[in-house]
Amino acid sequence: MFASPNQLHDATALVIEGNPQSRAILVSQLRELGLGTVAQCSRLSDARRKLEVAAFDVVICEQFFERESSSGQDLLDDLRRNQLLPFYTVFVMITAEASYSKVAEAAESALDAYLLKPHTGAKLYDRILQARLRKRALHDIFTAIDAQDFELASNLCMERFESRKPFWLYAARIGAELLLRNGRVADAQALYEAVIEAKTLPWARLGVARAQLEAGQTTRAVGTLESLIQDDAGYVDAYDVMGRAQFELGNFQNALSTFKMATTLTPASISRLLKHGMLAYFTGERSEGLELLDRATRIGLDSKMFDPQAVVLIAFARLDNNDQRGLARCVDQLTRLHERAWEPERPKRLLGIAQTLAALQANQTSQVLNDVRDMVRGIYDPGFDFEAACNLLGLLTRLAARSTPIEDMTSPVDAMGMRFCTSRAMTELLACAATGNASFSDRIRKGHTQILKITEQAMTLTLKGDPQGTVVQLLAESERTLNAKLVESAWQVLQRYADRIPNADELRARIESLRAQYDTSAPHARLGENTTAGTAPGAVSLPTRYKPARGEGEAVVEEEYVR
Repeated sequence: MFASPNQLHDATALVIEGNPQSRAILVSQLRELGLGTVAQCSRLSDARRKLEVAAFDVVICEQFFERESSSGQDLLDDLRRNQLLPFYTVFVMITAEASYSKVAEAAESALDAYLLKPHTGAKLYDRILQARLRKRALHDIFTAIDAQDFELASNLCMERFESRKPFWLYAARIGAELLLRNGRVADAQALYEAVIEAKTLPWARLGVARAQLEAGQTTRAVGTLESLIQDDAGYVDAYDVMGRAQFELGNFQNALSTFKMATTLTPASISRLLKHGMLAYFTGERSEGLELLDRATRIGLDSKMFDPQAVVLIAFARLDNNDQRGLARCVDQLTRLHERAWEPERPKRLLGIAQTLAALQANQTSQVLNDVRDMVRGIYDPGFDFEAACNLLGLLTRLAARSTPIEDMTSPVDAMGMRFCTSRAMTELLACAATGNASFSDRIRKGHTQILKITEQAMTLTLKGDPQGTVVQLLAESERTLNAKLVESAWQVLQRYADRIPNADELRARIESLRAQYDTSAPHARLGENTTAGTAPGAVSLPTRYKPARGEGEAVVEEEYVR
């Protein structure tokens, strides 16, 4: 039996309000409602730190803050995008903006509630109650997600959507997200389009674009996004997805302009500053990129949203400027990030790059060459990813510029080109990492040309009626180069012509081994996205676990689901 949803005596709350008088009123109202513990802070940066290390049942946040460039909505977006706000937390935004469209959009998408000023304690209680009721109504869906029964969760969402039960729009959004994440792109797109047909909403239109992008229909996704942005120029998530689409088409300058619009609209968003700054850095706008990365580091170094690769790029710039003190600061920052990391492998690798740069700056040639040789030996390791390739190329470029090359610098460059040139966009980004050495950049681009030639030659066999020959040839080259495009091409041909390939099971096992070991099904660049806890732009954050019960008995456990 469910506990009553208005029992707040054991709930915890956080009030985020810049005005001391308004903050005191909100704290008083919450205590009058019976909340046992109420914390408070006056700045968004303080709130972000509190919410990253502690969970609250209720968060009351002011929308606009004087003398701050970001808003309460920016904070909420960042927290949800990085899965730092549990499902049970009720997030209520306080605002003086009585715009119906804003309130309706919030109520029907991801925000729990808006509360318009001036408000009473009764109105505040009503908003919290209604939000908890919604979480209670959808508890079966999130219970299924928590149990990783995604098929059941999707079916429950579809049932609620089709029968127009309470919160059917929110259920549709969750269901479409599940379908998209499980690779059922066409089904997800159909559900988003059904939502649009029932009631046109920005998040549903963005969902269609995301589905098109996942299906490889990048040009169509750009068209969908252009229409959405034209109708709603302030919908920032649309710029995130548009920037990714333009990037994948190789239109780096357009992507840069789009990311710039996103950072202009949300100047304190750590993830958007990182994404914009990294792309600017790699595409030749290094001063602009470093300014953005510096700002992101100042704002978010201690945040879970921060990507330490930003500090590595800053370290490269400090070396280029012979800034010994600045480079040492980068090493210190990465040391701190490594020491507190839950999964230290990547932070350790990034710290190693910065330490090698510091050794290069100090003319410790022997140490530098040993470090670089170790990195070169790891090019074919599963953990050596696109980011590691960009950093190693940057190191090799600077070694060559200082006339301290390793024995053979072209072989590792060729190996990285053959492994990571999976598309024009990835190729150009990798070539940009070697800026300053035209020979390296040319070799990277030649690697992409070779991959295209290998693919075309293998596909010719299928046209001649020999799909088995195509798979065998692509698989052999995949095992030699570890190129994700070749692996996925072999997989697609095998899936399509399995009934015509005698040894399909044996070939499938080899391909599946490569796909699992080297994660070839998602060959995208990171570009400022901290993947330890991230949600795609425009996505709804899905919980990975629920809050543990604070006591014994069914009623207590069920009450946690209500939240």
